[in-house]
Amino acid sequence: MSGPVTDAEAPTDVADGSSPEPACVEVSDSREAQVGRFRVRRALPRRGRRTVGAWCFADHLGPADVTENSGLDVGPHPHIGLQTVTWLLDGQVLHRDSLGSEQVIKPGQLNLMTSGGGVTHAEEATGQYRGTLEGIQLWVALPEATRHGASAFEHHAELPQSELDGAVATVLVGDFAGLSSPARHDTPLAGVDLTLHGDTTVPLRPAWEYALVVLEGGVAINGERLAPGTFGYLGEGRDELRLEVRERTQALLLGGEPFSEPIVMWWNFVGRSREEIDAAYTSWQRRDDRFGRLDSPLPRIPAEAPWWHRA
Repeated sequence: MSGPVTDAEAPTDVADGSSPEPACVEVSDSREAQVGRFRVRRALPRRGRRTVGAWCFADHLGPADVTENSGLDVGPHPHIGLQTVTWLLDGQVLHRDSLGSEQVIKPGQLNLMTSGGGVTHAEEATGQYRGTLEGIQLWVALPEATRHGASAFEHHAELPQSELDGAVATVLVGDFAGLSSPARHDTPLAGVDLTLHGDTTVPLRPAWEYALVVLEGGVAINGERLAPGTFGYLGEGRDELRLEVRERTQALLLGGEPFSEPIVMWWNFVGRSREEIDAAYTSWQRRDDRFGRLDSPLPRIPAEAPWWHRA
């Protein structure tokens, strides 16, 4: 469910670090985008809000029908400077990458791939599953200290859970409510799946900024309603968040220490300058060794030249 990011969502001529707002409820519509053969609802990035903590991308896919031999159908493509975090609500997806990883992910499990300086992966049909597919993929921007490091992949079949009043919280990445996910994270952050069946108060960290993406159902915060297809930016400065729930709801809470490093996002790359993006694009076009090798039944995804070369 990876990318690509367009200039409309993350202008490459502006590479500011995160600018968190005081506690607020800013509700905006997600943007429709094409990933593989499916339409997705892209909540992040957006003009004026590139990151929430180090979270820099959120695509909500489905529900959509897949077969044993036709799924997301996202062929081999490259990444730099980020982690991909894949979480399914329904269905199965096969992840394959240039590290040799081959892993089917199911609901309640987590796939996390760290690109480091360069990796290639594909998201394919499993060869076995037929039915409904729905999920979300997120990107985490890597900090300067690790973004040029080695690539890696990890799969977690079990994740820590916390019972809240009116909800079950599953900690995908980072730290929340005294629990820590086993998944790698290189900056202070949290990604939490909230399964809500009643009004709930969620503990937060005042020094972090947060956002909420509703996947099913709906919630209200201070009278502002969030439904699937919307993105709720919540700012920083809260020690708790009250969610009003009138129907069974599943939502993703994203938060973290504001990410102060400037970033440039283009296609499937997170860098610090256009020059870095150019170098990654050139490596992909030349098929050199930077991104490794991946044999896949799906075609390799080509990239047009960055827009600043076409202008």
